[in-house]
Order: sequence, then structure tokens, then C-alpha cells
Amino acid sequence: MTLDKSLKVSGGAIRVRNVLTRVERLKRLQELDRWHEGDPVLGLPKTRVIKVSLKKKKKVKKEEAAEDKKGKKK
Repeated sequence: MTLDKSLKVSGGAIRVRNVLTRVERLKRLQELDRWHEGDPVLGLPKTRVIKVSLKKKKKVKKEEAAEDKKGKKK
């Protein structure tokens, strides 16, 4: 049986997930001091997912790129 393209892992790990696994939720709750060892693992409170945003690279203008090339040739 073949695996559907949408289920492949190669590109899926890059995207931001909006659901955490139980272990990730426990770690996050421990950081916030909302869960301690010995507390039940069922019925955990909701945790907010932190989205990581990457800064976009600035595009170099064509004029600046042309000047840089001229300067390197001399």
C-alpha cells in the first residue's frame, strides 16, 4: 500500500503545528509551574502554542548589486 503525499514526513516537520503531544504539553506546563510531578496526566489544561516567525531576508537592490560587482573587479 502506498503512502499519500500529504502524509510524508519530509516537509511536515518544517511547518508550525497547532497541537502539542502530551510530553510537549507537560514540559510547557512545567515551565509555567502549572504541573508538578505526581499530578495526573489526564485532563491537562490547555496550553498556548508559541509560533516561531522567521525574519525575512532583505532583497538587495539591483543598483547596489551592480555597484558591488564593479568594485570587486578593480
